[in-house]
Amino acid sequence: MLIDVRVSPKASRNALTGWHAGALKVSVTAAPERGKANEAVEALLAGLLELPRGAVRVVAGETARNKRVEIAGLEAAELQARLRTVMEHTPARHL
Repeated sequence: MLIDVRVSPKASRNALTGWHAGALKVSVTAAPERGKANEAVEALLAGLLELPRGAVRVVAGETARNKRVEIAGLEAAELQARLRTVMEHTPARHL
């Protein structure tokens, strides 16, 4: 399953912050250098979706704020349900 993600690096906290133009908005504390922000995005999403770290991978937009992220092991409906649960219970989920 592929999703679009809009990343804000060097944020004050790691969090899902909502949706923007159909993309999941994610803030990470890591700087956008040497893949650190991408790794932080992958780790954050894997943790929130309760998936193994290797199941989440940035596949496009490695050096851009707009990224395409592949999530393995979940069907579209299950992914949407998990994201909805996370966003409803904690609109700005902090980790």
